[in-house]
Amino acid sequence: MADNNIVDVTMIGAGPAGLFGCFWAGQRKMTARIIESLPEVGGQLTTLYPEKFIYDVGAIPKMLAKDMVKACADQGLQFGAEVCLEEEARELIKVDDKVWNLKTTKGDRLTRTVVITAGVGAMAPRKLGDPAVERFEGKGLYYFAKNFEVFRGKNLLIVGGGDSAVDWANSLSGIAKTVTLAHRRDQFRAQPGSVEEMDKHGVRVLLFHELRTVRGGEFPEEAVVFQNKTNEETTLPCEALILALGFKSDLGAIKEWGLALEGNRKILVNTQMQTNLPGIYAAGDVSTFPGKIDLIATGFGEVAVAVNDAKVYVDPTSRAFPGHSSEMGPPPGLQEKAKVAA
Repeated sequence: MADNNIVDVTMIGAGPAGLFGCFWAGQRKMTARIIESLPEVGGQLTTLYPEKFIYDVGAIPKMLAKDMVKACADQGLQFGAEVCLEEEARELIKVDDKVWNLKTTKGDRLTRTVVITAGVGAMAPRKLGDPAVERFEGKGLYYFAKNFEVFRGKNLLIVGGGDSAVDWANSLSGIAKTVTLAHRRDQFRAQPGSVEEMDKHGVRVLLFHELRTVRGGEFPEEAVVFQNKTNEETTLPCEALILALGFKSDLGAIKEWGLALEGNRKILVNTQMQTNLPGIYAAGDVSTFPGKIDLIATGFGEVAVAVNDAKVYVDPTSRAFPGHSSEMGPPPGLQEKAKVAA
């Protein structure tokens, strides 16, 4: 076991929290590795809604999710963290008092500490289970709007009533030919302000409506929805549809590591973001504690606490408080920019 194979901290999950954790590891002169099961960094921001605007992060009034991912990656990876994409964490085995072996789908990853920033875990979209509908997957049927251009000039049907469904209805109203949103109830899980905006954007909203079937040849041509109180059917022209029915999430193999869990999907942590296993931390949506709020903004703070505490675990002579950034000086990338400007 060569020392150069061991990193100080391994982040599991390359969403905003994981990337910011890499930044703090670099600031604290820790070697870092980040493991992500997807083929690119960004987590939910990249997978579910890259074209959606983010409004609730400090000092950023408005930013597209894909642009936030780029900014997080530019900031977090500037210190040279090892990035391992399309790799899943499988087992966590204690080697000795200061080293863990994180077994992945690509081999053994030795690390002194681990920060789990896996978000909601592995995600799979909820489906209708209807072969007549699902045969259009990738050919007009989508479960999230990753590329808005595929909807340009088309009659679009969105099924759902959550934030994603309503946000996509508003955002795509100026791109698709028509946008219809069908929701099985008259109450939305989405933000009230976003629901009100649909009327301004000309979105046709069908309440108490569900999808019955989709018709067409190779691609969708029309969709049939029904009023779930009367069973009355309506046929809509439809070349594209988004089933925003939510996602099933699963921590996968992480559940078998001996971590204290809440509801089999959240990892219990204390105020230092420590789990019940020594040197293992959790931050962001995957973690929980009394008063927990699942926001990108809080995830940034949580992972900062986790990594700075991990610094003390790796080097007991150090302190958890990193000092103010004005005292530490700018990161390497900013230092180079400052030299050029001078």
